[in-house]
Amino acid sequence: MLKTFKVGGVHPPENKLSADKKIEVLPIPKTVFIPVVQHIGAPSTAVVNKGDVVKTGQIIAKSSGFVSTNIHSSVSGKVKKIDLSPDSSGYPKLGIFIDVEGDHWMEEINRSEELVKEFDLDGPQIVQKIQESGIVGMGGATFPSHVKLVPPKGMKAEILLINGVECEPYLTSDHRLMMEKADEILVGTQLLMKAMNVEKAAIGIENNKPGAIQLLTGKAKHYKGISVVALKDKYPQGGEKQLIKAVTGREVPSGGLPIAVGAVVSNVGTVFAVYEAIQKNKPLFERVVTVTGKEVKNPSNFKVRIGTATSELIEAAGGLPENTGKIISGGPMMGRAIISPDVPVTKGTSGILIIPETEAKRKPYRECIRCSRCVSVCPMGLEPFLLMTLGQKQIFDRAENERIMNCIECGSCSYTCPSYRPILDYIRFGKAKVGAIIRTRKK
Repeated sequence: MLKTFKVGGVHPPENKLSADKKIEVLPIPKTVFIPVVQHIGAPSTAVVNKGDVVKTGQIIAKSSGFVSTNIHSSVSGKVKKIDLSPDSSGYPKLGIFIDVEGDHWMEEINRSEELVKEFDLDGPQIVQKIQESGIVGMGGATFPSHVKLVPPKGMKAEILLINGVECEPYLTSDHRLMMEKADEILVGTQLLMKAMNVEKAAIGIENNKPGAIQLLTGKAKHYKGISVVALKDKYPQGGEKQLIKAVTGREVPSGGLPIAVGAVVSNVGTVFAVYEAIQKNKPLFERVVTVTGKEVKNPSNFKVRIGTATSELIEAAGGLPENTGKIISGGPMMGRAIISPDVPVTKGTSGILIIPETEAKRKPYRECIRCSRCVSVCPMGLEPFLLMTLGQKQIFDRAENERIMNCIECGSCSYTCPSYRPILDYIRFGKAKVGAIIRTRKK
């Protein structure tokens, strides 16, 4: 019997249009804009200046704290300037502009495609290498990966969960990685197990990816302690707490982290980046991005250098359709519209979704009819209709008491609302305000 989480969840149309499209290497752009903030935590500090010549893989911004990470150049060339430019959030962010000249990599990077299985680093050395390589959660959260591997005092990891769910509609970058880099992902899993000092790991994959389940199940037999768990198709099963519940049956307490129940969760893209960092000496400066949409001529999965303009990916997938109404960074449930196709690909860019105009416009919302659908689908057991009202009316003290910070922003509430109410929009607003209040209080 297929496993899944029990509370809430929805089943949006999958629309995995690019699931059978092999990963293509996108040509190197003529110029890149690499933001110094591509992760949760403190911004990185630029260590290059205008006019400097850099190589591919060279550090150009260093972490400024434990919850921070290094940024590496994705190209070789000359630093044009260090300036502000909008990223996918729409806000101007500080970053490094580089004019590309050739493709000269740092000498220590192993550029061969040959699988490297053996390693002799101990746990702390692996964690240090992950930190130096600038690896973050590549499922969208962009939390610095080394932080997850150092549990708080009194807590111990017991199991590593690899997130191969990719439950967000349209996106297929993780699916293609599993199909094309299965052994590398398994070696990366072993490296993380060593870093955490655990003997058990499970790779969770939804049942709509039978090829990936079959492939990884067969290969995992040759890797001690690693198993593959087939999961029922249900959104948002890729959420950390939902995946932990589905695979282990354990429930992360309200306000708690996965480590509270002995689990650490890592996305398959992150695991592949760990493999490349440790076994190939290659820092994180490129990733796989899905470019898709119902009107897109050639939905594709591209390996892309960080800092490449979104417009270049769209052009490679056949160009922007005439009837485009919205370009989304990410998927339709949790992704956000971008203000311009010129914004750069970052470490957290899993997909570019192009929505036709007929589907991009929101319908006028009506009064709540008290149907409770949003409550029944909430995977965190919250009352979304109430949290929306509290955010709308700016009653932040009660919003905090009603556990607004537990919301994972999956969008299931807005998706199921028959009155088309912008539930998630107001919850996000409320979360931002409550989060700021909590941080001020702690200071």
